[in-house]
Amino acid sequence: MPTYRAPVQDTVFVIRDVLGYQRHDNLPGFADASPDVLEAILSEGAKLAENVMQPLNRVGDMEGCVRHEDGTVTTPEGFAEAYRQYCGGGWMGLSVPAEYGGQGLPYLVHSAVGEYLVSANMALMMYPGLTQGAIAAILAHGTDEQKQKWLPKMVEGVWTGTMNLTEPHCGTDLGLLRTKAVPNGDGSYKISGQKIFISAGEHDMAENIVHLVLARIEGAPEGVKGISLFIVPKRKVDGAGNNGEENGVSCGSIEEKMGIHGNATCVMNYDEAEGYLLGAENGGLKAMFTMMNEARLGVGLQGHAVGEAAYQNAASYARERLQGRSLSGAKATDKKADPIIVHPDIRRSLMTMRAFNEAGRALILWTALQSDIAHRSEDEKERQEAEDHLALMTPVIKGVLTDKGFEHAVAAQQVFGGHGYIEEHGMSQFVRDARIAMIYEGANGIQALDLVGRKLAQNGGRAVQTFFKTVGEFCEENRTDEKMAPYTKALKKGLNDLQAATMWLMQNAMQKPENAGAASYDYMHLLGLVALGYMWGRMVKVAQDGLAAGADGSADFLEQKLVVGRYFMERVMPETAAHLARVSSGADTMMALPAEAF
Repeated sequence: MPTYRAPVQDTVFVIRDVLGYQRHDNLPGFADASPDVLEAILSEGAKLAENVMQPLNRVGDMEGCVRHEDGTVTTPEGFAEAYRQYCGGGWMGLSVPAEYGGQGLPYLVHSAVGEYLVSANMALMMYPGLTQGAIAAILAHGTDEQKQKWLPKMVEGVWTGTMNLTEPHCGTDLGLLRTKAVPNGDGSYKISGQKIFISAGEHDMAENIVHLVLARIEGAPEGVKGISLFIVPKRKVDGAGNNGEENGVSCGSIEEKMGIHGNATCVMNYDEAEGYLLGAENGGLKAMFTMMNEARLGVGLQGHAVGEAAYQNAASYARERLQGRSLSGAKATDKKADPIIVHPDIRRSLMTMRAFNEAGRALILWTALQSDIAHRSEDEKERQEAEDHLALMTPVIKGVLTDKGFEHAVAAQQVFGGHGYIEEHGMSQFVRDARIAMIYEGANGIQALDLVGRKLAQNGGRAVQTFFKTVGEFCEENRTDEKMAPYTKALKKGLNDLQAATMWLMQNAMQKPENAGAASYDYMHLLGLVALGYMWGRMVKVAQDGLAAGADGSADFLEQKLVVGRYFMERVMPETAAHLARVSSGADTMMALPAEAF
């Protein structure tokens, strides 16, 4: 049976020592999360993840969700009670403003706890995860009346939320959507159409479900310019905020999926359901992107979190499984074989997973901190820089960390050998669950196109140039430090490769857009490697300084940082050269064959 332990010490190290979040205690909510409070919150989140959520992970995978003849859906045994414990602990509104029932703490803290809970049970955590995305959209685009009407009960958890974009004939190309909205004359609309792949679309854990639905108002322009966003509850809500009659919203079926069986992925039918415009008319895409961008960061966290859980189980198995002898001589002389962790190839898998996971955690938390600055700072320049960071790193976190999360789930399964293919050990579930994160909220190829086609050129390339400057200055500041040399030299080489790839795109993509498309996936991973390498540079610098200051009882932890960081620089960072070579090869060969030749 799989196990999981939340990496609280590592999270505290990143937030407190590497990011120095306490320097931002002038921002709303930060002063309420002092170092002691932060550790207490993380410890309580860890208990919830380990003791409540994780034991239900395999239950959810085996049982799945059941749709009944009346369209209602039952979640796996134990899910509803676990969800109630989650809501009862105030976790739903951790970073939501207090005026709507939340705690107003930093999004950084929400993200840190979120990793533990998703590692423990990805499918279950999708129910509150979608709700939090809907809360963010209503906070950003709702009227005061809408916020007061919908948010308190969503924060309390008695109502949940969803996002409804995809239709049977239209996924990424939302301009093709057909769901229509007809004005009722009283400010509400009749919403009719069908949406598919709707996570948490119907379930038995909440009294009402608040669907956010993209639709086209009658007479609106064609394409994406004519899309609006609507609040469409499962049950109507009266003026006092009480649930009323059914609202023409029904679950037509549950998708039969490869993984995340514990989450109800629904086909949703809207039959003249009453809905309310959220945001501006024909401004639905802008409003939905508030939710989608948060969701993309959340999906990146999912990829990372499942990869972390898979790694932990692979490492535990490798320490116990006896097979063969060490190449340098027997290590477990009292046994007939050595544990497989003595073999270099097993170490290769484990070290690669761990090196990516620790840097990925730091990148997610750094970006979550930037989200807090963007939304809470009163300094315009500081907000702009944070918003630039979010725009640049959102597709990277979503694309790179979900690709790697799946790779690591597969690598962890491989460590188990034949036992990894047997359901009893749970490694198959990690592989199956991680796979969806590469697809939903915009498939990773779309993330790469968004990065290269939109984000790089925004504001004259300001965001990526700032990133180049940040990484370059870090390398220069530590250039004469001999202890940092193994890290900074590799990081500087990666940065040079990234800058060369960026220059190649500037020179070749405008005249031939297919060059940008052909380069985009490798460019995304190249930027991701440099971002992760920069995280390692910062972590190693803090670890070295900590050791020099006496380590304060954490010498082993800090020494391990130096080793794992060096592994990343020696064995992973050289991949930037391969990505650069592929970027600069252009699109000619890729696009040469006629379609019928495939």
